[in-house]
Amino acid sequence: MIIVSTDGSCLRNPGGAIGWAWVNHQGSSHSGGAASGTNQVAELRAVLEAILAHPGSEPLLIESDSLYAIKCASEWISSWRLNGWRTSTGGAVKNVELIRQIDKAIASRPGPVRFRWVRGHVGNYFNEQADALAGEAARKAAACAAVAEANTAEIPAVTVEETPAAPEAPIDQAAGKAAAPSAPQALTLF
Repeated sequence: MIIVSTDGSCLRNPGGAIGWAWVNHQGSSHSGGAASGTNQVAELRAVLEAILAHPGSEPLLIESDSLYAIKCASEWISSWRLNGWRTSTGGAVKNVELIRQIDKAIASRPGPVRFRWVRGHVGNYFNEQADALAGEAARKAAACAAVAEANTAEIPAVTVEETPAAPEAPIDQAAGKAAAPSAPQALTLF
């Protein structure tokens, strides 16, 4: 059995940079982030990435400290699928695109996927590792977003004004050839 711990991080919920991570209990791990999201999106993305990274027929057990992510992926998903991705009250399922991707990933995996809730931030080694990686990914995503924003801050407009083209060079009738060319045309930047 493959055992993987997942976690998500959101620096300012909602709308802040997010990070997600999974840690395989046998050593490998992966993380990533985005400039904006919610803690629930980060938790779901961690689950999705863990499933996608562990294809095959061997059973996969995902440990998470997010009851929301676990219930989305293991309990509520069947009813939502049957209801056309609507809740029991007829409302739209939140984060439906991620949840549909999780559903597809589980269905296409030959081996079973199970989930186990673990209490977060109580010293569980693999949960703490996933938490640290997700937090680091969120901070990197925030830093990248800040750099991108700074680079696209208001840049003064540049106007290019072309000097009108000179008339064709006159022909020197006496010599039977074109007169010396005039100076090259300049572009003026304002």
